[in-house]
Amino acid sequence: MPTFCRHNRFIERCPICREQLPSSGPVPPGAARPQRPKGAGGRRGTAGPSRRQGAELRVRRVPRASVDDFASTLLPGLRASGDARRLVSELAFAAGRLAALALDPPGPYARVATLADVERAMALAFLIVYLAPLEEPDPFAAIEELAAAWENGFLPELGTARTGPRTSHDPARGTRTLEAFRAWTSRWGSAQAAFTGDPGWSPERRFDRVFERLALPGLHRAGRYELLVVLGRLGRVELRAPGLRFDGADETSVGAKRAFGIAEPRLLERRAADLASTCEVPLEALDLALAGWQRGERVHAGFSDAVADPSAEARALGALGL
Repeated sequence: MPTFCRHNRFIERCPICREQLPSSGPVPPGAARPQRPKGAGGRRGTAGPSRRQGAELRVRRVPRASVDDFASTLLPGLRASGDARRLVSELAFAAGRLAALALDPPGPYARVATLADVERAMALAFLIVYLAPLEEPDPFAAIEELAAAWENGFLPELGTARTGPRTSHDPARGTRTLEAFRAWTSRWGSAQAAFTGDPGWSPERRFDRVFERLALPGLHRAGRYELLVVLGRLGRVELRAPGLRFDGADETSVGAKRAFGIAEPRLLERRAADLASTCEVPLEALDLALAGWQRGERVHAGFSDAVADPSAEARALGALGL
């Protein structure tokens, strides 16, 4: 029967008290330990699944500039002026894109703004954001191929659909996210009602509430945020983002933690708002700017580099002492 020692251990396992047992003795330093048979427990399947998974792993190296004497309270996480200048460039592009989206939207964005049928317009906006514009000379080619069926109430064939860098589409899910969007709008009676909510809400409160409601299976934070920004900028719904709604995982959130030198969501929101206010750019511009900066390559989201706002760039460079 097991016996406990004064150290509250089994006496046979206590390194002090077991020495007092007649049959116990220290293990000689050179004594061989029992070998575990190969293949029994331990590192099972090391030549199988784990290697296969490792072969599929893709690592993107985030470009970083050489550390110099750069320091700014607006970007406390950065120590290199090269990194700060690159973020300023992305911010100027993102701010210019938002202005162009409202004044001269290209391709299917223009149809979202002008379609008389509100339901079709909002369905098209969802498809644009869900698939995301391509980084190609014709960024909307893949979206246009599927838009007609989708706008008319049919589920498009997504098996070979090409998607942009900010897509929410997962081929393994098929059309389930599109089906979830249709069900969501039906639940509210119409897409207009779903995105408007209470008519008495302020544009900021509406953005927050609808963002929460849009947590559909397969629709990422970037997709939800971009969809509301697009509908607001195109004048379909009164929406204005009061924050960036960081989730900690996507490129915008990771870039924010790196640039602002902190991970706590409320402080991230505060520092993002301070940067946008000081540089006099829309807060929403930071969503795309941080994502492109973190990726190390610009996400054009359907626009050309020509839309970049030089005034915003000059203000940001001045605010950062560059």
